[in-house]
Amino acid sequence: MTDNTYVGAVDQGTTGTRFIVFDHGGQVVANAYEKHEQIYPEPGWVEHDPMEIWENTKSVITQALGQAGISPDQLEAIGVTNQRETTLLWDADSGRPVHNAIVWQDRRTTDRVEELEEDGLVGTIREKTGLEADAYFSATKAEWLLDNADPIKLERSRPEDIQDRAEKGEVLFGTIDTWLIYNLTGNHITEVTNASRTMLYNIHDLEWDDELLDEFNVPEAMLPEVRPSSDDDTYGTTDPEGFLEAEIPVAGALGDQQAALFGQTCFDAGDAKNTYGTGSFFLMNTGNEAVESDHGLLTTIGFQKSGEDVQYALEGAIFITGAAIEWLEDLTLIDDPAETAELARSVDSTDGVYVVPAFTGLGAPHWDQRARGTIVGMTRGTRKEHIVRATLESIAYQTRDVAEAMEADSGIDMTSLKVDGGAVKNNYLCQLQSDIIGSEIVRPVVDETTALGSAYAAGLAVGYWDDVDSLRDNWQIDREFDPKMDSDQADEQYARWQTAVDRSLDWARDGGSE
Repeated sequence: MTDNTYVGAVDQGTTGTRFIVFDHGGQVVANAYEKHEQIYPEPGWVEHDPMEIWENTKSVITQALGQAGISPDQLEAIGVTNQRETTLLWDADSGRPVHNAIVWQDRRTTDRVEELEEDGLVGTIREKTGLEADAYFSATKAEWLLDNADPIKLERSRPEDIQDRAEKGEVLFGTIDTWLIYNLTGNHITEVTNASRTMLYNIHDLEWDDELLDEFNVPEAMLPEVRPSSDDDTYGTTDPEGFLEAEIPVAGALGDQQAALFGQTCFDAGDAKNTYGTGSFFLMNTGNEAVESDHGLLTTIGFQKSGEDVQYALEGAIFITGAAIEWLEDLTLIDDPAETAELARSVDSTDGVYVVPAFTGLGAPHWDQRARGTIVGMTRGTRKEHIVRATLESIAYQTRDVAEAMEADSGIDMTSLKVDGGAVKNNYLCQLQSDIIGSEIVRPVVDETTALGSAYAAGLAVGYWDDVDSLRDNWQIDREFDPKMDSDQADEQYARWQTAVDRSLDWARDGGSE
């Protein structure tokens, strides 16, 4: 069955869409990628065009299969992984979005979140969903869309009809996984990890929460069915009359960070990984227990396999890490991300400069929506090399912020951390991360673990892989990094970082720009 067949994974990220084909050994056979436009209608607003994302998805699937000379019917299954929290509504009849998708980074609903705080709902939201009340999550985005989406984009609609039609299930809600599954199979489905990021889903009862739906005025009729991350019943199949001209099961999906946890084979309580992408996301598997955080972490669903209990995770969400490197490019301080290591090594230190890349506020463990990007410690002698090095160091410091919170909540000392994502190709950053966090950093051979995790989920569901032990056998170490910096020096630098963070907090008010 597995000699000449494969599993494909759609990896729909913040900046682009990728399709990767994996063989039975978990190795990459084909890989295609396309970027999509970042739309900024107003300061602090971020949108994507869902139709562009769907067209790109079809394109990269076709490209990847063509590159490898693989016919669609050689795919045993397709898995989906996605940027989480990004939210859209679409017309059930036409399949057309009623507005651009509102991206997870978007801050337009900050005032609404502050209303929730004033109304004393933060504790209720945390208790039910494991999440902090924040504009990051889907609930306030869906509420905004219902209030503000252009009714002209809804066929036969008048301005007052959007809410009415949503209550009849004629306007549908989804995160990007749901949008892709809908377009691939025609079925309106999400799975537990993405549902757990909406701020509308009770992670203990495993169902949409009536009280939260009422608070945000989101009709249950517009919500997708919630299924396991790896689903033996599958979410449906591709249309044999559609662009692939084949009937392929879509059988697994996970939000991108949970997909990386799965792809890193973090199947047991205490296993941890950090993914360095646009942001960085540090997850620790806590088993069947939903551990409540006292240190600003999120309690979230890690994954669920068919017929099994949900596995929970603690998560530290860092909004800006890889995006800080893109910012250096935007400022023309670098021409290419690969330059950062050489520039950082060319100076002995940052010369006292600290960069706090709070461009969209700060996530775990600070949760300050009004924090903003800050550079402190500059002198007339500060050069671009110092700023580049300080930007790389900010990634390591933010990870230590989360690691310390994770250890405090879980009671587990971090001795080893599995890492993945584009930035971990940078050996300098991996060594720096080991030094600052004071633990071993382990980089796998296959660093596309987000796509791999969704492929594993889909492949397990259809029997392409027998069990999780066969997935563990696939996982191989590329390189390990051990701390070299004196721990006292690391602690001293980290203490100064915390002082720099304090300078960035609560900036976007009282005359500060949004």
